[in-house]
Amino acid sequence: MEENVNVIMDCDPGHDDAIAIILAASKISKLNIEAITTVAGNVEVEKNTLNALKVSDIVGLEEVPIVQGADRPLFKKREIAEEIHGETGLEGPLLPKNPSTKASEGHAVDLIIDKVLKSDKPITLVPTGPLTNIALAMMKEPKIIPKIKEIVLMGGGSFGNWTPAAEFNIYVDAEAAKVVFESDVPITMFGLDVTHQALATEDIIKDLSKIDNTVANFVVELLTFFSKAYKGVFGFEGGPIHDACTVAYLMDPSLFDFNQVHVDIETKGEYTYGMTAIDHLGVTGKAPNVKFAHKLHKDKFWNLLTNALESYSN
Repeated sequence: MEENVNVIMDCDPGHDDAIAIILAASKISKLNIEAITTVAGNVEVEKNTLNALKVSDIVGLEEVPIVQGADRPLFKKREIAEEIHGETGLEGPLLPKNPSTKASEGHAVDLIIDKVLKSDKPITLVPTGPLTNIALAMMKEPKIIPKIKEIVLMGGGSFGNWTPAAEFNIYVDAEAAKVVFESDVPITMFGLDVTHQALATEDIIKDLSKIDNTVANFVVELLTFFSKAYKGVFGFEGGPIHDACTVAYLMDPSLFDFNQVHVDIETKGEYTYGMTAIDHLGVTGKAPNVKFAHKLHKDKFWNLLTNALESYSN
């Protein structure tokens, strides 16, 4: 397990974002969460911020700053995914309307810039929503680009889930994704090819329900709603916890198999806007710019989540 990984989690919670935060905050993770920033994505940014605060309350991250970010994509109209995550973005569990944790002042973009420039340790960015905040930070202050250790993101894939060609996070703000993927920062990408392997089936949920603490109960409630939504919309046997793959990788890279590939972001196609054009065979001749996860070692992944949940106490 890699230790002392300093991360900024940029997210749009979201059931799977919430589980990513829970993994990162667990006693077995060894990740140092420098900040949590929010972006418009699964639902409006205000709701995503509220959800991040609620998750922070549950896992005890009172000292971690939570800062709201972009409320719309760089250029295009905002889109949300209520059919998957519900009206609040975190439907299923019964949560207090007013969390005790409060958001910090300022804007996520400025916090990202400040943290990366001033930190004496390398910072890894973990975006699990649209890449608007990350792109804005790079454009506002390019000096952060060589100081970012790695970007570990959930997005894209060789097929889509929002359009036939595009995954939701990339589709929502493909122009931002293009800025990030062309930045020369090392990128590790968890797209649908691998995240659909992290499927929380009924058997998985039943096993997790045997863990008796508040955080585990919360996760079971999240997965129960999320799985029903995926069954209803896509006919899946459970809910794929896409975003948790990013944190699981930082905790144990051996959970995944990777290829080095070049990925371009499509921003002009009538039917392919938001597509991640993944050059698996090297036909473009372009140098690889992405470490592309293509296989999940499922038993190890679920064991990691189980151990993380068991590390919480009531």
